[in-house]
Amino acid sequence: MSAVTPPQAAAPDDALVLALPKGRILKELRPLLTHAGIVPEPEFDNEDSRLLRFATNVPNLSIIRVRSFDVATFVAFGAAHLGVAGNDVLMEFDYPEIYAPLDLGIGACRLSVAEPVALSETDDPSRWSHVRVATKYPEVTKRHFAARGVQAECVKLNGAMELAPTLGLCRRIVDLVSTGSTLKANGLKEVEHIADVTSRLIVNRAAVKTRPEEITMWMDKFREAVDARKA
Repeated sequence: MSAVTPPQAAAPDDALVLALPKGRILKELRPLLTHAGIVPEPEFDNEDSRLLRFATNVPNLSIIRVRSFDVATFVAFGAAHLGVAGNDVLMEFDYPEIYAPLDLGIGACRLSVAEPVALSETDDPSRWSHVRVATKYPEVTKRHFAARGVQAECVKLNGAMELAPTLGLCRRIVDLVSTGSTLKANGLKEVEHIADVTSRLIVNRAAVKTRPEEITMWMDKFREAVDARKA
């Protein structure tokens, strides 16, 4: 890997914009960024910073840090040219403007249906005809159940999903599961698997056509970083 230069003070107005998700994925992503030759300005690592856009050591590349669900929206509408998003987000929004050329192999988890342990002891998912589910993935959830002839009524929540069965909002949830410890702590059990989830490099399709050399270069750099991580 070649040496990188210090971050620039500012990015030009026509700089490429890379949208990255806040939270735990960033920790797994940082080695890939480094291998790809991207070093954010020091303020990027300041947890108290209120900045949302950051310069990098690459003069024509800046980074924005947004919520994971918003990464896909910024890229789809062309506000960002590239981004990193989980395929859970891509499945939920299904933006035709987004091209996802590379699985980064980070942020591995799964999207699952869960219900109270006591209910799972007598419940048979194969006999469901209608379910009421709390989730922040209503579109994925509806498609999943519709594929087997089950009508899904989705209650949209953005967090604290595990509280829904406890407080009587609904008996089942659809959410991301990593270790399962949060489900267990709240008396819930996985009863159905919907999809495996990892983070992907995503690209705005129009940007591929208007700035092909730059976009292709970064796709290649991230691919090399992923290959090096596997080695």
